[in-house]
Amino acid sequence: MTLIKSISGIRGTIGGAINDNLTPIDAVKFAAAYGTWLKGYSGKDRLKVVIGRDARLSGEMIQNLVVSTLVGLGIDVIDLGLSTTPSVEIAVPLEKADGGIILTASHNPKQWNALKLLNERGEFLDAKQGAVILELADQEDFDFAEVEDLGSVTKNDTYIDTHIKEVLNLSLVNAETISAAKFKVVVDGVNSTGGIAIPKLLKTLGVEVVELYCDPTGHFPHNPEPLKEHLGDICELVVKEKADFGIVVDPDVDRLAFISNDGEMFGEEYTLVACADYVLGKTKGNTVSNLSSSRALRDITQKHGGTYVAAAVGEVNVVTKMKATNAIIGGEGNGGIIYPESHYGRDSLVGTALFLMLMAEKGGTVAELRASYPSYFMSKKKIQLTPELDVDALLEAMYKKYSHEEVSTIDGVKIDFAENWVHLRKSNTEPIIRIYTEAKSQQEADALADCIIGEIKEVAGL
Repeated sequence: MTLIKSISGIRGTIGGAINDNLTPIDAVKFAAAYGTWLKGYSGKDRLKVVIGRDARLSGEMIQNLVVSTLVGLGIDVIDLGLSTTPSVEIAVPLEKADGGIILTASHNPKQWNALKLLNERGEFLDAKQGAVILELADQEDFDFAEVEDLGSVTKNDTYIDTHIKEVLNLSLVNAETISAAKFKVVVDGVNSTGGIAIPKLLKTLGVEVVELYCDPTGHFPHNPEPLKEHLGDICELVVKEKADFGIVVDPDVDRLAFISNDGEMFGEEYTLVACADYVLGKTKGNTVSNLSSSRALRDITQKHGGTYVAAAVGEVNVVTKMKATNAIIGGEGNGGIIYPESHYGRDSLVGTALFLMLMAEKGGTVAELRASYPSYFMSKKKIQLTPELDVDALLEAMYKKYSHEEVSTIDGVKIDFAENWVHLRKSNTEPIIRIYTEAKSQQEADALADCIIGEIKEVAGL
């Protein structure tokens, strides 16, 4: 059982001991810390915060605790109920709110939940702001409102529909073009809010939808991280239904993966590559992804005459770099699309619409599209952390071992070899070291990852 406090929010497993897990008391404490920070940050007498959640089993309990805590601080709450991460991000500025909280543990299994914290722009807080909130939570120095100054709660369950309208209004999205293509698409919503949002978007765009696990019960039918080993059911169903492709999202709908018409994974790394290919083909500009993302985005960007830049892992880091370089599209290799014309947040609805436009205009099959892109293969592995492991010392040892290569230490250790690369970093969301590699074949990528894991274990004496 675990509680992780990081730039990605406050994330933990439900049940167990206070301060070791995301218990009701921990949820109240961190909500109070966020509300207290927000009151000082905004300088306003009366604040408004947007709250939404995915469908996981603990969601309603955690939401009730968080909403009541904010009301107790004298903060008004706009309660979106079941929603998606990007829908909450869009709602914050539309509601002229001072911040937002998304209750979701993203791709983590059902026993996890989290508080993801937003600013007044509907964007994730930076590391400095997050550190202040963690300090406030440790101090537990909260000043709650008197009875006549308690906050109010307004329920608004229309924001998924509002989100869809926002997507349809994007300059590079044309509903008639998509509808005319007469696509048939299978959707795996992992029994969370993607099962509401993605089919509704597709039907609005004139797409025939085959729903798989789209009932938002919170009972995830498989591991909710959209990786190949978890997606056998949709891969089979795409072929059986003779669908044009399949769509898979994680529980809070900020990660997007496609299944090609032949039942093979399009590759979550190539979600951003395809969407960027479409956008860059219409508008010249730059792109950003994180250090763990495929070189294929760099290749596509350069093909269209733009400049590619890599940022540290973490959505807030990618967004900061996108703003600094005036990037017109960016994101993360886990299937996260950030399209500033909409908003600075990973958004599977936006990514789906851009991909549909690309396929409608390009023609052909999704498998043919994938074959047209630079061919890279990734291996994503991990080492479970134990209390006795000194992660910083391990990463420093690997840096010294490969200091003769092109090495970046802005986020863990990334070693760029001529034909491949490896990125080692401590996860923000799980007690693990992530080992990402990329090469020209899957065998080479897996072999490089296994080699590096062996070297790390040797250094650690495991």
